[in-house]
Amino acid sequence: MRFSKVLESSPHCHPSPDGKLIATLLPSCIVVRAVASLEVCRTIKLLPDLTGGVTSFIWSPSSTRILVATSDQIYVFSARGSEFRGTAKVPSSLNKSAFIDFGATDREVCIWSPFGIKLTLVDFTSSKAVEIANPKFYNAASATKGSSFRASTHHLALLTRASGKDMISIHSPTTREIERSWYPDTIDAQGLAWTPDGRWLVVWESSAQAPRVLFYTPNGHVFKDWRGPLLDASRDKDLLQSGTGIRTLALSPDGRHTAIANGSTCICILHTPSMVEAMRLRHPQVVQPKDTLQIWQEQNTLSNTGSFSASAFVKACQAVTPPWIVSNGLQEPISGCNLAKFDSSSSLLATRLEDAPGTIWIWDIPSSDLRAVLMYHATVTKLEWHPMQPELLLMRCEGDSYGSLVFVWDPLSNGPQPVNMAHRVSRAVSGKTYATWLKTTTESAAVFFTDNAACMIISLTDSDGETLPWRDCSISSVNHEGHTGMQSSGLASLLEDAEDSINFDMDDDDTSEPDDTFQFSKKFTGH
Repeated sequence: MRFSKVLESSPHCHPSPDGKLIATLLPSCIVVRAVASLEVCRTIKLLPDLTGGVTSFIWSPSSTRILVATSDQIYVFSARGSEFRGTAKVPSSLNKSAFIDFGATDREVCIWSPFGIKLTLVDFTSSKAVEIANPKFYNAASATKGSSFRASTHHLALLTRASGKDMISIHSPTTREIERSWYPDTIDAQGLAWTPDGRWLVVWESSAQAPRVLFYTPNGHVFKDWRGPLLDASRDKDLLQSGTGIRTLALSPDGRHTAIANGSTCICILHTPSMVEAMRLRHPQVVQPKDTLQIWQEQNTLSNTGSFSASAFVKACQAVTPPWIVSNGLQEPISGCNLAKFDSSSSLLATRLEDAPGTIWIWDIPSSDLRAVLMYHATVTKLEWHPMQPELLLMRCEGDSYGSLVFVWDPLSNGPQPVNMAHRVSRAVSGKTYATWLKTTTESAAVFFTDNAACMIISLTDSDGETLPWRDCSISSVNHEGHTGMQSSGLASLLEDAEDSINFDMDDDDTSEPDDTFQFSKKFTGH
């Protein structure tokens, strides 16, 4: 492995989706670095004390813009050459937004109001916004379950609920006005999503109801109404005894498979073109190693001081029982698969069970076989497949002892490989840490890691001669006043009017006259 130099970071520091830039929010500015050189390529000055109340700091889908949101203002800046700046004012009656994110494109921002009052779609190109009443899901943890953008056309599918009834609406990619809407035959829909190829809109019922998944055409016609697996009393006792409602649904990147899990230890895989069950994956209570199945168990090693210092994995040679959670009898036990993700090739599926949160199961979809079982001492909180390289998995665990650790696994490795950042910085890792894959064009994969004060890039290369995502060169320091040790190639300021500046005022009071030609123009879409 190769480690980059340590760079200054903050609680808000993220790489761009294309892996070419790193944006860091400091008290008086946003610093944008180029991954290739690790040098500052743009500095965006901010209003005094703006960062004290920042609620969102995110990249746009194509990595050209950065959004900074406070309780009452939303700012959008150009991350690259142009001097674009957009500002939207959150209505004072809302206090603050429940969740904010970019829409299908860089020009669109989605603002969910608290308590599901409305969803506001702001278009920074047309200087207009559309409000949609009663989105069913509206906070950071669930908002994306109730909305989905079609990849090929950018149509928005939205799940709303009013008067105790679910409604699905399809909105125009240009105006966001309703093109069609209907009441699905659901009691309490849990989510909806376009398939990656945009051919089908998938809607599934909540876990409290009988299992049901509806596959719609883009025109809103039901193509398939899946009502659960066919059960056999002798073979499917687990499915019969456990809650049969849908807990997890995952779509493969190639659009060919849908993984559906309930309260049992089984996962049904549907072949999407026909929408029929192609296979059923069963998590065994006891795992027996074999030629096609590897079992890796975490073991902590002792340092000279007698304390646990590092994680290592040992390959099991005999049958192993995963660390299942035993119910204490005081509360109702929760079981079933609560996390399922396909890799970029759609050939592997990683799963985690509610009652075995420290165990990760890796399934081979073409053969329907269990390929690997990875057992940790702590709950696995993050599973992330590499966006470009198949069969490469990043994992993280909860707990202070795992704060500086990132685990990387692939089928040819000797178990999960721990990457420890604790010895790479001149101080202890502080605050909440964040790690993710860095999308690069180099042969070896790279990981981005940050805490409250420092960030770095780790290349997983095994060769000294291999090309790295970055070049070793002098690193400019950035102090908390926003001054850099080198001349920035681009400087934007919130205190000055940029060349392309758009302002929105989304306050509920519509009696005031427009300030200029870019003043907010609002439409309301209801049902």
